[in-house]
Amino acid sequence: MPQNLSGKVALVTGSGRGIGRCIALKLASEGARLVVNDLEEGPAEEVVALIRAQGGEAVACVGSVTAPDFADRFIKTAMQSFQGLDIIVNNAGYTWDNVIQKMSDEQWYAMMDVHLTAPFRILRAAQPVIRHLNKAEQEQGREVFRKVVNISSIAGLGGNAGQVNYAAAKAGLLGMTMTLAKEWGRYRVNVNCVAFGMIRTRLTEVVAGGDATIRIEGRDIKVGVSPDLVKTFESGIPLGRAGTPEEAADAVYLLCTPESNYISGQTIVCGGGLSI
Repeated sequence: MPQNLSGKVALVTGSGRGIGRCIALKLASEGARLVVNDLEEGPAEEVVALIRAQGGEAVACVGSVTAPDFADRFIKTAMQSFQGLDIIVNNAGYTWDNVIQKMSDEQWYAMMDVHLTAPFRILRAAQPVIRHLNKAEQEQGREVFRKVVNISSIAGLGGNAGQVNYAAAKAGLLGMTMTLAKEWGRYRVNVNCVAFGMIRTRLTEVVAGGDATIRIEGRDIKVGVSPDLVKTFESGIPLGRAGTPEEAADAVYLLCTPESNYISGQTIVCGGGLSI
């Protein structure tokens, strides 16, 4: 069967685990060549190996998206490995929650850095490459569409108690998306956003009897949701349950296909019908 993304070069941040991993595997299954990113080498290389084992092409670009040099390195990895750049998915991120009166500056800036500044830097670094590629295509009389998919959250659309930092950063991505859709339309780039509702990941896994944490850049971050809270959340979802990482990846994939060539500046909620 034909593959929708055959030959395309896709860069996905935070793609060693969870939703990002599923996005990378989905795009690869449709023929895209992947630049896989994770904080740690192990998860990134595992996804690369899996894609290659399935007959695809992939390379890893390991490191924190918040590092000042990451954006340039990320784009260079794509160009040096595949001589192209077609799809960028800004997916990397995590939550670090607290009510505003107890939230530190460190918590605030950590969320701004990973969810807003990092995508900004990546897209800024990509612009000269996209402009150059588009100019060559126009001179050849070809119309080639590229895709940017920014990952937001329903918290960025309607807010969420205890997440003023996360919600503010995710809301900022909406403005970035709409602005770049206007700036980059002339380059034939579709810039869209997917806002996730409750998706089952290690950040939202059910935790009973004690706190669970993960370590991110030297910080122990509390993760997990109590069983009672999960039931409360899911009771408000019309489809009756949280989404899977694979279903989240499918929503991103929709905005990477040729069928989305005339869709730009939009935010799609992937939340099982959840209202804001």
